[in-house]
Amino acid sequence: VQLQAFGGGLVQAGGSLRLSCAASGRTFVSYGMGWFRQAPGKEREFVAAISWSGASTSYADSVKGRFTISKGNAKNTVYVQMNSLKPEDTAVYYCAASVFGSADSSRHQYAYWGQGTLVTVSS
Repeated sequence: VQLQAFGGGLVQAGGSLRLSCAASGRTFVSYGMGWFRQAPGKEREFVAAISWSGASTSYADSVKGRFTISKGNAKNTVYVQMNSLKPEDTAVYYCAASVFGSADSSRHQYAYWGQGTLVTVSS
C-alpha cells in the first residue's frame, strides 16, 4: 500500500501549485482522501479532504476559498489546487487515505500516509 505525493516546489506569494497524490497497492475507490501539512516546529494540521464519492469536501479555514481538492477519474488519485499562496502555506504536504470514506478533518481517521512533498512560498 503506497501513497505518493508530488508537485511541490518553490513559488512566489500569490502564485499557484497543484499537488497530486497517487495511490497504489490496493483500490482506494471507497476511501476518503485528505491533505495535511506540517511546517517546521509545528504539528501536522488538516488542509482539505474529500469523500470517497467526491460529493463531499471539507477545508481548513486558513485555506478555504484558495484551495480546491478533487479526485481523479480513476478515484485512486487526489489533487489539491492551491491558489493565492501565502508564505504561511510553506510546509511539507502529506496525502492520506481513510477507510471511513468521509471527508474527515481528523488525522487520526487516516491509516495510510504518503511521504510528503515540500511547498515553499517566498514573500
